[in-house]
Amino acid sequence: MRASGALLNRLKSGFGRAPEKLLDILLPPHCLTCEAEVEKQGSFCATCFNAFTPITAPLCARCGVPFAHDGEAERAPEGALSCAPCLNRAPGFTKARAALRYDEGAKRLILPFKHADRTEMAGPLARFMARAGAEMLADADLLAPVPAHWRRLVARRYDQAALLAQRLGRLSGRRVVPDLLRRSRATMPLGDKGAAERAALVADAFSVARPVLVAGKRVLLVDDVVTSGATAEACAHALLAAGAARVEVLAAARVPDPRLRSA
Repeated sequence: MRASGALLNRLKSGFGRAPEKLLDILLPPHCLTCEAEVEKQGSFCATCFNAFTPITAPLCARCGVPFAHDGEAERAPEGALSCAPCLNRAPGFTKARAALRYDEGAKRLILPFKHADRTEMAGPLARFMARAGAEMLADADLLAPVPAHWRRLVARRYDQAALLAQRLGRLSGRRVVPDLLRRSRATMPLGDKGAAERAALVADAFSVARPVLVAGKRVLLVDDVVTSGATAEACAHALLAAGAARVEVLAAARVPDPRLRSA
């Protein structure tokens, strides 16, 4: 009877996978960023995967901006590598990290996710982020996405930072509070702005919607792309003012500092 039961379970398991296998035959899995066939749905071909550039040391210990070599960095008093802006004025967040350099490889993954309804990209991006920010996730009390203004949400129909935060919450077992922060006023696109102008545009643009959840907590902010860090810092200031013990930042990609020409 036991043998028969085991055989029955194996048959049931096989039949349970039959629709998925049939779908793979009729519609072979394709790379998420190109048309190449792959073995598993939701994966990348070798060419596209190798086009991604993970951010690794050397990098700024505070804001996470990557350096091409140690010579581009300054040394903080405690000996850690630092970029000049962080050395001159430490940002509000304790630490920021990103999984990928925002180069052509990363853009093929992130731009469709942000602008072309490719929400299935949230899964692989979150996995990249979970590896890059493993220590931060382990130490966080809760995760909060950098919020979009409601007008942008209406136009886009989804919040990409919230999708990443939810995926990261599932991977890490950490609590996610999608509405912890609100963007109290709309800001113009920051893509072509300098660091100082970005900071001025987002100053006081964020508020904490649920301050009772923040007091004494270690908050990990989640975003898709960090450029100058101005948006993350504005969010950090709002959270710290509401009583957060610490704010860190984890993003899918980071734009290298344009002042570091070889980065």
